[in-house]
Amino acid sequence: MEVLREKVEEEEAAEREEAAERAERGEKIMRPPEVRKEGTIMTQEMLRDLEKRLSEIEVTVPERGSIITEDTIDTSKLPLSYQSNTLKEEHLLQVADNFSLQYSHLCPDRVPLFLRPLNECQVPKFVSTTIRPTLMPYPELYNWDSCAQFVADFLSMVPLSDPLKPPSHLYSPTTVIKYQKGNCFDFSTLLCSMLIGSGYDAYCVNGYGSQDLCHMDLTREVCPLTVKPKKIVQEKEMAPPKKYSVKPPRDLSSRFEQEQEMKKQEEIKAEKERRLREEEARRQEAENANTDPLHGLRVHSWVLVLSGKREVPESFFIDPFTARSYSTQDDHFLGIESLWNHKNYWVNTQDCWNCCKDLVFDLGDPLRWEYLLLGTDKPHLSLTEEDDNDLIDDDDVENLDKEEEDRSFDMPHSWVEQIDISPEAFETRCPNGMKVIQYKQAKLEKWTPYLNRNGLVCRLSTYEDLECTKTLEIKEWYQNREDMLELKHINKITGLIIDYFKPGHPHALRVHSYTSMQPEMDRVMEFYEKARVDGLIKREETPQTMTEYYQGRADFLSYRHVNFGPRIKKLVMNSAESNPRPMVKITERFFRNPAKPADEDVAERAFLILEERFQLRYHCREDYITASKREFLQRMEVDSKGNKIIMTPDMCVSFEVEPMEYTKKLLYQYETMMQLKNEEKVSRHQAWESELEVLEILKLREEEEEAHTLTISIYDTKRNEKSKEYREAMERVMQEEHLRQVEAQLDYLAPFLAQLPPGEKLTRGQALRLKDECLSDFKQRLIDKANIIQARFEKETQELQKQQQWYQENQVTLTAEDEDLYLSYCSQAMFRIRILEQRLNRHKELAPLKYLALEEKLHKDPRLVEFLKIFV
Repeated sequence: MEVLREKVEEEEAAEREEAAERAERGEKIMRPPEVRKEGTIMTQEMLRDLEKRLSEIEVTVPERGSIITEDTIDTSKLPLSYQSNTLKEEHLLQVADNFSLQYSHLCPDRVPLFLRPLNECQVPKFVSTTIRPTLMPYPELYNWDSCAQFVADFLSMVPLSDPLKPPSHLYSPTTVIKYQKGNCFDFSTLLCSMLIGSGYDAYCVNGYGSQDLCHMDLTREVCPLTVKPKKIVQEKEMAPPKKYSVKPPRDLSSRFEQEQEMKKQEEIKAEKERRLREEEARRQEAENANTDPLHGLRVHSWVLVLSGKREVPESFFIDPFTARSYSTQDDHFLGIESLWNHKNYWVNTQDCWNCCKDLVFDLGDPLRWEYLLLGTDKPHLSLTEEDDNDLIDDDDVENLDKEEEDRSFDMPHSWVEQIDISPEAFETRCPNGMKVIQYKQAKLEKWTPYLNRNGLVCRLSTYEDLECTKTLEIKEWYQNREDMLELKHINKITGLIIDYFKPGHPHALRVHSYTSMQPEMDRVMEFYEKARVDGLIKREETPQTMTEYYQGRADFLSYRHVNFGPRIKKLVMNSAESNPRPMVKITERFFRNPAKPADEDVAERAFLILEERFQLRYHCREDYITASKREFLQRMEVDSKGNKIIMTPDMCVSFEVEPMEYTKKLLYQYETMMQLKNEEKVSRHQAWESELEVLEILKLREEEEEAHTLTISIYDTKRNEKSKEYREAMERVMQEEHLRQVEAQLDYLAPFLAQLPPGEKLTRGQALRLKDECLSDFKQRLIDKANIIQARFEKETQELQKQQQWYQENQVTLTAEDEDLYLSYCSQAMFRIRILEQRLNRHKELAPLKYLALEEKLHKDPRLVEFLKIFV
């Protein structure tokens, strides 16, 4: 505080000198009203005038939600550290009170410091001890962005009761997590605890924010999901020009027409920009009309992350309400009073007339940040040896050391219990499983996984107008879908739907773009090529064409384009199998096969089916500008006289860069044409199979959209029914085994020995009677058990017969749902009857063996063995 006192005294002396100089020149002292360093003493009349002006301001407090109060918290179950203070905490509160008194005396024009609010047990606690650094056991919460997003989703915002003052209560993070609601200070405390636990240099900030920031109003902000990332344009490496190259053709287009077209495009662009500027100006005027009367006075709390730790390159702010990061120069943050972490508390002594843009966040500088405790980990400003010697004499070293020892005080440990977030709460996140955020021309909806039956977890709707009445597009994100659907993009204007899939789809589908699920319509399918045997990457389909792109095939096929003709019969769902579209032309392209010469390696081939022609184009040799070509014409197998035609020279037209002798022979041409005929059949069959695959994919997609089955992990014991049944069956088997062990340890003669007089010695007659009674009782138990099983078997059989009789009587009027219920009941009933029958047969087989085993045990029992020897 000495540094702060000296600074204030220097400023007051400078102001007095400046006022004296101006008075000599006859100037009036004019200071801006927003500067809070004014030293003028206000009179009673000035105070009444100020009170009158402040009373005219209408303060609109937003509607308050359900706030955590002492009535809703059961304080009896809270730990002792919540209900009382230790001696060290009491000492810290005294230090804080002393610091606050000195601060109020030296800076009477500033608001009181936020140092010791009450907790949920109405016990004053220092704000730094409310922060509990905790590293969460979830890898998703290790980075600052995921931590901030979790806090923003997990908690519900409750506005401050008084927007001009900090809250009187600051609850522990454990209580805030339990009730999933809190104000900005609760948000910041929880987020700061998680960030410090993750290794960040984070601080809670008490300051002033804009109205949108304090009210969590994002209607003027653009949704981050709508911002498209900037594409990095990679400059293409220009190939070095060849020494001998063909000159490009001369451009014969009119320059005058090109200039006129460019002028026209520029005029259209300028008109569009002018309209956008006018619309933006109207929006800005509408926003400026609703000025906030409390601008610069609204109290808000956020989190400051300083650079250094966790490789943070630059300091930034985090708004805990929205999880958005801001620069320290942002206009939403209007000023800072103080900030703190789990080790110390700092008061801002810098002027905030320019918001937070000019603030220097060097917490080791005592001229800018006044600290509460000396035990801070922030380094002080470095001084040279000469300055250090000038400031401190040898005689004052001992006194200075003693003074620092007296003032040094370590921050007590946090009184808050360890922050614990259960897996169920971490998965649920949003309160009540749903959260809606309204952005500028967009609305974002979030759901808990498994809350919607179709796996929908997030939906982003973008609108054309600010009132959000006309929808432009919808994006829906899914999780845990069995069909691996991850994202659905719906364009409401064009009707285009794009489905994005994760790896694992039965057909290795990656992207599916379509306007209708009907076959032979415009659609594009993209696949994971490494998951497919045929190497298919992309398939484009129109009513008349189908184009496929391949990669990594053994035959070097890269492209196939099929042209279809008009179908004769009417289109049905399985038309490709029963009534395929007639193929008119098939074009295929191939990558270069380095194992073949370029003149024999086909680059493109076309099968003109109706014209009965084959067209071949080969790869171009290196340093060549033309490629070889061949065209084959198919003829009838017999001529007009009935003679069989094999091959004639006019059936092959070729252009060869370097003709070879063997290529001119009819045998070579004949073999090539026969090979092309076979390859045409293969290509037509593959195109037909592609049509069938499209129909299969469409049928599967319709079934998946109707069923929208969700996958459940085997480790999710609450939702996984199979795992739950298996676990219950194992527990039942273990319990039965335990009962059998207990029964084995029981004394089967105890009930019968209890009937004899106590202390009397057992006689031979009594021993024989005990044996007979025990065997007869066991025999009766076996009979009773068989009767119970038989009764249950007969009961199940009678109920099944009644149900079958009811089905025969009402078979005509039953619906499909009733029939399914009947079949399900019959299946379960037959299962129970078979189990009972097996149990009855097994009991009949084991009953005599159990009887003989008991008789043998009785003969070997040490209490009866002497009396039953003669009967063995």
